[in-house]
Amino acid sequence: MVSLLAAAVLVLTACTPADPASGNRTIKVAYQKTDSFTALDTMFQDAKREFEAANQGVRVELQPIQANDDDYGTKLALALRSPSTAPDVFYEDTFKVRSDVDAGYLLNLDSRLQGWGDWTRFDAGAKEAGKANDGGTYAVPLGTDTRAIWYNRKVFEAAGVALPWRPSSWQDILDTARKIKTSEPDVIPFNMYAGKGTGEGTVMQGFYELLYGTGTSLYDQDSKKWVVGSAGFKDSLTFLETLYKDNLAVPPAELDPNVWKKVFGGWFPKAKLGATVEGSYAPSFWQKGGSYEWPGYGEDMGVAPFPTQNGAAPGAVSMSGGWTLAVGAETKQPDLAFNFLTTALNAKNSLAFTVASSQIAVRTDVAADPGYQSANPFVKDVSGLVAVTRFRPATSDYPRISAAVQEATEAVITGSRTPEQAAADYDTAVAGIVGGDKTIRK
Repeated sequence: MVSLLAAAVLVLTACTPADPASGNRTIKVAYQKTDSFTALDTMFQDAKREFEAANQGVRVELQPIQANDDDYGTKLALALRSPSTAPDVFYEDTFKVRSDVDAGYLLNLDSRLQGWGDWTRFDAGAKEAGKANDGGTYAVPLGTDTRAIWYNRKVFEAAGVALPWRPSSWQDILDTARKIKTSEPDVIPFNMYAGKGTGEGTVMQGFYELLYGTGTSLYDQDSKKWVVGSAGFKDSLTFLETLYKDNLAVPPAELDPNVWKKVFGGWFPKAKLGATVEGSYAPSFWQKGGSYEWPGYGEDMGVAPFPTQNGAAPGAVSMSGGWTLAVGAETKQPDLAFNFLTTALNAKNSLAFTVASSQIAVRTDVAADPGYQSANPFVKDVSGLVAVTRFRPATSDYPRISAAVQEATEAVITGSRTPEQAAADYDTAVAGIVGGDKTIRK
């Protein structure tokens, strides 16, 4: 934790604006950037030029944080704790919005959004991601996504699997994975993240597709309580146990924060992986200008919805997350900060970012743009999954609950606990996090 704090302070160095009388003011913008995720940096560079040209005497200080999703969230949280390091505008994961509002880190944007004409162009459902428990809006959506099964057509053809592939149940997935393992022993049949090493990817690209496909939920919206003791939770862990025990998935020792680089940069292009559960953003890594350019991905790859447990309606399930831009509650320049945010998210910049990062558009004008609709061969398929998608519980307790889910999956795939034992451990952990009166058995 000490090293993370030091890194956060170094990255988000406090900036002392010049004398206000000189008209020289500075807006600090913090966001994530990695070797394989540069689309946001490009968007902010464009927005910086546009904003500074329109606002003489104002300087935009871009502060990219080199980190994966989980470490970025940690470093940003550390920086937000002090007015001396808190940015004016920052990139915020949707599942962190409510907890960060509760912590006092985000500025309420309601009054300013009322005067922004483009706000009417944002999808109503996407707007919900930026709201807090008080009903106010504290962040503006940048993009969203869905989850699906991405599969290598060459691997499936070699194993004799009929294409296009669309599994109708969990058993179909296991049957296909076993068929691949038998015919191609050197190929990883089916990747599904699990354990603590892959962080939030474990729940978003793994456990939740299973859980919500059983008809169970993690959180009961009606009672506002966390669900414990569900058969669906145990069934989901049992599926993961089978997948890993039968050596149909990535060896647990390889499930670290960077395993996705092997998935996109090596295993799929080299036909060493049958399928994986991943986000709609997958083509962004392979398209021209992506981190792992692969000209043939449109022909070699296929996409399928993740099925419900036994094929029950609606037949498929997906998960959606997304990112937003927020204004820091400690900003000394709230109007300038908000104006920069709107510049970054105008139609031109939003379209460029959405296409470059293979996001699902949250602006209606961007969604209707021919450039978006033809961005990659799978836009229609992954956008259609919005009809069956789910979202993470938007509560301040969620990050700790997610960590408990990750621990349960790790215990199962490593064989240290049975699904029943891991589920019981999870129930105990949840009661300890939220209190027994905030749980419900279903």
